[in-house]
Amino acid sequence: MTIYLDYQATTPLAPEVFDVMAPLLRDQFANPHSAHRPGRAAAAQVEAAREQVMRLLPDDGRLLFTSGATEALNIAIQGVGDGRIVTIATEHAAVLDTVEALGRKGRDMAVLPVGPDGLVDMDAARQAITPGVALVAAMLVNNEIGVIQPVEALAALAHAAGASFLCDAVQGYGRVPIPPSCDMIAISGHKIHGPKGVGALWIRDGVTLCPLLHGGGQEGGLRSGTLSPALCAGLGMAARLMRERAGSDQAHVESLWELARGLFLDWTLNGDADRRYRGNLNLRRDGLDGARLLSDCRNVAFSLGSACASGSGRPSHVLRALGLSDGQARGSVRIGFGRYTTPAELEDAAQAINKAAAMQGTPR
Repeated sequence: MTIYLDYQATTPLAPEVFDVMAPLLRDQFANPHSAHRPGRAAAAQVEAAREQVMRLLPDDGRLLFTSGATEALNIAIQGVGDGRIVTIATEHAAVLDTVEALGRKGRDMAVLPVGPDGLVDMDAARQAITPGVALVAAMLVNNEIGVIQPVEALAALAHAAGASFLCDAVQGYGRVPIPPSCDMIAISGHKIHGPKGVGALWIRDGVTLCPLLHGGGQEGGLRSGTLSPALCAGLGMAARLMRERAGSDQAHVESLWELARGLFLDWTLNGDADRRYRGNLNLRRDGLDGARLLSDCRNVAFSLGSACASGSGRPSHVLRALGLSDGQARGSVRIGFGRYTTPAELEDAAQAINKAAAMQGTPR
């Protein structure tokens, strides 16, 4: 049986989420945008889910359901008005590639560097975030190394320059407090024990965006397309559980972190040791071939970095931004754990990983 330690790529579906989705897939299948009674019942399920997701977000805004965080981030980035866009070198590809695509079309852009700890260079941020900037985009919790960026300070710089601030809260929603100063917030269902194929974009009142999709005018005209009540309800239940279990989830992750740090004493931690979400353990070992390690530990599901970039053959852009060499980046692994991980699973996985890593130094 495989031990699952890749919580940053996706999380196991909560049983309660499955239970709330199943009837909507099987029996209550009406289009939530139809005016008849079954349609109105489906719409009520969508709105109940929206309210649950909103309870972990600021009060003064609205929530759009999307197909996931990638779409939410694209709506936010491509929908803002003219002006410079500022982001960070360690952002997810959904942000970096979108900003770079706009840059190829002539949009002014700036990508801020980070220090060896993975935290943004605030001096560079102050120089780049000036009047004329339209948007500043930053990830709350980094998906590869788990560091928590100073989102509140970046939002303050953005507002002082007259810009909007977009927070990629995919890894942080329900786990790390989201500063109320954000203007837009993107989240994803499958990162919080919800279903794949659904996410959301929260937009502060007064922030205007141009839609990417045109059609039926659903979601306030900003995201046309028929919503899936089952997916929305699944995200709503996942959000509810993140809120209700926040204390127990945090305590569990903290205990697993302390256990993991003892199990991987011979490894070097990538990213700041303190300012981070502790369900993400990104480690490196000199001379290690991470891809070979992954192959040798077939009964442990961990990763070499972002699932979206796996198979590219390139070292992680996040680790390279920290100043790591290609060899150090390729010798790094990401171990992610959370609500359903047991201490015994972590211990068994560490034994397998450490044994396989030691074997790499043994002649074949």
